[in-house]
Amino acid sequence: MSTESDIREFLASRRAKVTPRQAGLPAYGSNRRVPGLRREEVAMLAGVSVDYYVRLERGHLAGASEEVLDAVANALRLDEAERAHLYDLARAVARRPSRRTRRPRGPLPESVLRVLDSMTDSPAFIRNGRVDILAVNRLGRALYAPLFTDDTSRPVNIARFQFLNPRGRDFFPDWEQSVNTTVSLLRTEAGRAPGDSDLTGLIGELVTRSEEFRTAWAKHNVRLHHTGRKAFRHPAIGEITLDFDAMELPAQPGLTLTAYSAGPHTPGHDALRLLATWAATEDVSADAGRAGRR
Repeated sequence: MSTESDIREFLASRRAKVTPRQAGLPAYGSNRRVPGLRREEVAMLAGVSVDYYVRLERGHLAGASEEVLDAVANALRLDEAERAHLYDLARAVARRPSRRTRRPRGPLPESVLRVLDSMTDSPAFIRNGRVDILAVNRLGRALYAPLFTDDTSRPVNIARFQFLNPRGRDFFPDWEQSVNTTVSLLRTEAGRAPGDSDLTGLIGELVTRSEEFRTAWAKHNVRLHHTGRKAFRHPAIGEITLDFDAMELPAQPGLTLTAYSAGPHTPGHDALRLLATWAATEDVSADAGRAGRR
């Protein structure tokens, strides 16, 4: 992955999404040669010269001030996740890591694992930015059971299962939304950690082997994934829709704890009770789900 090309494609894709009307500009004529805004229109809205904006869109964000980045973000009507991604790309191109780096790995702190295991009524797991599942509690392993059926020496990876395993499409019934979420999370992480060799390897594998991933990756969408609702089609209990909350772990940079829940007297709540019964029957072990790596 080239940071400069990521910048170029990201800014061009955001520019294409904003119409002159949305930007408060007159749209002269009906034969515009580009979708969305022209470069000169973005430059005008951002208060910079056309030549300077063209340089920015070509990937030369190093040295751009916060004021300039904010102005470009405002001109392109970037949301919170897109704005953060633009800043990540600017930092990445300024650093210019001379070689690929591998993030240090080690066991998760026992205190963190105790917190995870104490969540007995909620499926929960800890993941990194590559969507590797590093640790999972008993109900979480039961919910994500199809991901743990293959014997592998590397951490269970949600994206790899989703795009490369034939069971992925069945497990995630809201396929399009699920695909967009996963790819957006990986695209966000790529902006934060362009030197992560494991991330680069994963993306290369998915781009090579999955047409659906290639198509979604080319959109350059990013997102913050803090709360929402997710649907599953569990092989034992059928379809289940749960609320989720994702919380970053301040003492473990780059790691996120995701927990699922359902309101009382809802189908999701009944499904969770059924899941707990199935987990007890199957003797699903949380200890077996701890990859112990980050």
